[in-house]
Amino acid sequence: MHCVCAQQEEADGGTGGGIWDLLRCRRMRKGHKFTMPKGERSMKAAILIQKWYRRYLARMEVRRRYTWTIFQSLEYAGEQDEVQLYNFFSTLLAKAPTPTGPLSATDPGPPPDSDDSEDANFGPVEPGYKGPRVDFPLTKQGLDTLLTAFRHKKPPRVHAHYAWHILREATTILRRLPNLNQASTTVGKQITICGDLHGKLQDLLVILHKNGLPCAENPYVFNGDFVDRGKRSMEVLLLLCALVIVFPGAVFLNRGNHEDRAINVRYGFIREVRTKYKMQSERLLRQIERLYRALPLGSVVDGQVLVVHGGISNKTDLREIWTLDRFKFASLMDPPQSLKENGEEDEETPEKRAWRQVFDVLWSDPQAAEGCSPNTLRGAGTYFGPDVTDEFLTRHNLRLLVRSHECKLEGYELAHNNKCITIFSASDYYEVGSNKGAYVKLSGNPLTPQFVQFQVSAAKSSKQRRLTFRQRVGLVEQSALKSLAATIEARRICLEAEFKNKDPDGKGTIPVKEWCEAMQQGTGLSVPWRLLRDRVLSPQAAEEAARTGMIKYSETFSGPGSQSGCYVTEALYRDKMALESLFSALDTDHSGTISMTELKQACSLLPNDGSEPGQLCARLARCLDFNQDGRVDLNEFLEAFRLVDAGRTPAEANESPDEED
Repeated sequence: MHCVCAQQEEADGGTGGGIWDLLRCRRMRKGHKFTMPKGERSMKAAILIQKWYRRYLARMEVRRRYTWTIFQSLEYAGEQDEVQLYNFFSTLLAKAPTPTGPLSATDPGPPPDSDDSEDANFGPVEPGYKGPRVDFPLTKQGLDTLLTAFRHKKPPRVHAHYAWHILREATTILRRLPNLNQASTTVGKQITICGDLHGKLQDLLVILHKNGLPCAENPYVFNGDFVDRGKRSMEVLLLLCALVIVFPGAVFLNRGNHEDRAINVRYGFIREVRTKYKMQSERLLRQIERLYRALPLGSVVDGQVLVVHGGISNKTDLREIWTLDRFKFASLMDPPQSLKENGEEDEETPEKRAWRQVFDVLWSDPQAAEGCSPNTLRGAGTYFGPDVTDEFLTRHNLRLLVRSHECKLEGYELAHNNKCITIFSASDYYEVGSNKGAYVKLSGNPLTPQFVQFQVSAAKSSKQRRLTFRQRVGLVEQSALKSLAATIEARRICLEAEFKNKDPDGKGTIPVKEWCEAMQQGTGLSVPWRLLRDRVLSPQAAEEAARTGMIKYSETFSGPGSQSGCYVTEALYRDKMALESLFSALDTDHSGTISMTELKQACSLLPNDGSEPGQLCARLARCLDFNQDGRVDLNEFLEAFRLVDAGRTPAEANESPDEED
C-alpha cells in the first residue's frame, strides 16, 4: 500500500493528494484501533487511489486541451492576418492602376493550357547525384524507388529534372478530370480518406504502410493541404503525384486552401522549394501552380458521400461546382475583378458566384449553432450549422459530408448528428505529442466510417518513448506558452491600450474578468485566459489575483514565459512571415528580388507629399537597397524594418544575430 501511494505521489510531482498521509494519520490517532476487515480497508484504499488518479488524469487533460487551444488560436490568427493582408492589397491595387498596368497582389501564374516545354530543360542529371533515379513514363518500379529513398531518416533531394517531370505527368492526368472526382467502392468494397498532411512525409509513409499501397481494391482520397508547415512538403507532393501517375483510377487528390501560392509564401513551401532547388526553383514553382489549378475541388464516393477540404455554406451548389472553370483560380486570395471593384453588397456576377463556391468549399468550418455565418476566426469562408448540413445533403441526395481543414486532438471528429466528419492526418501538427493523426475507411452499404489513429512521434526516438504522459504534456505546454508569450509581447502596445481603457482612474489594477476581456481584445486570441492567468502573470500578481480578485495588469509582461529583455526588432522578426508576404506582393515576377520598376509601381500607390513617384522611389531605394545593386532582396527588405531599443546603441543593435532565413 505504501509503495503504491508513494509511486503515485512521485508521478504527480510529490503532490499525490495526501492519500498516504491521511491513512497514516488515522492509524496514529490516539486510542484508535482498526476494526474493519483487511479486505474492506484494501478496497477503500483502492477507491481513494482511483479517485486521485482520475483527478490527476483530468488535470492532465485540461492542460492538454488548453495547450491545443492556444496553438489553434495562434494558427487561425495567422491565417486571418494573411487574408486581411491580401484583401487590403487586392482592394488597393485594383483601384490604383499604373501606366505599366496594375500591380497584382498575387501572380496570376501561367495559363493552365500554356506551353511548359521551356521549363523542361534542366540539363543532364549530374554523375555525382546520389538521390533516386527514375525513368519516364513513371512505373511501379519508379514509385518503389521513390518510396525507398523517402524512407531514409534524411530523405535525399529529388533532382529537379525528375521532380519537374513527375509534376508535369500528374498535371496532365489531373487536367482531364472533372471538378468533382467520381470515386467508387465497387471493386474493393471500401475506400480510404486522408486529411491534411502539411509536409509530414512520415505520416504519409505510415498511412501507406498500415493501410497498403493504392490499387483498384484499395482506393484513396487525399483531401487537400499537402504542403506548408512541414519540412518535407516537396517530397509529400511528389509522392502523391507519383501515386496518381502509377494508380490513376485508385488515387484521388482534392484541392485544399494551402494549394495556393499566396498561402505558400507565408507558411513555408515557397521557401522550401527555393532552398532545395536554388536556380531551378521558379520553373518548378510554375509547374506546381499548373498542378494546383488542375486539382479537382472535391470527390463524390458512390453518390453517397461528398469529400471536400473545408466544407459548405448555405449557398453551396454542386451543380454550379460541376460547371465552373476551376483552372482560372490560380489563387483564391486574388478574387475576381468584379468582386474587388463592386464590393460584396452589389449584385453577384457569374464570376463572383463561381469564386464564392470555390472559396466556401476550401475554407469553411462546421459550428454547433444553427445557420451560416462568416468565419471570423480564419477571416475567410463560413461557419455552417447542422441545419445547413442536413439541407445540403437532402438537396443533393447524399448521406455524409467528409472534410478536413481543422486539426483535431484525436485526428478526427464527428459533428452535426454524425453527418459531418472532420479527418486530419498530420500527427504532432503543432508540437511533438500535440495531436494524433487519423484516416477514415468507408465500407459497407450504406457506407459506414471506421477510423484509424496513429502518431509518428511515438516511434521517433527511444528518448521520447521513455517520457511519461505528464512529461509529454509538459513539453507541449511549454512550447505553447512560449508561443503565447511571444504573441503577448508583440501585441504589447494594443494590450496596454486595452488595460488603460479598463482602468480610467489609473489604479493599475482591474478585475480578473476585465483582464480576460482585455487580453482577448488585445491579442485577438480566443483562449481560456482565466485558466491561463497563473501561466501569464508573475507569481506575485497571480497570488494577489487569487486572493483579491484584482490583477495588477503591468505584471502581464513579466510572467514565467515573458520575453523580458526582448527588443522590438525581435518581436517584428517573429512576424517575419507577414513581411515575407508583403515582399512577395511587391515581387510581381517572383524573381526573388524587387526591381526598381516593381518598386516604382508600388510607390505610385502610396500617399505622398506631392513628390513624383520617381522621387519617392529614389528615397525608398536608398533605404532598402543597401548594397546599391539596383535590386532589393528579402534580407535587405527585412533589414529595412529593423527597429532598435532606445537604450541601445546602433553598434549594439547590429551585434544581435538575425534570425536564420
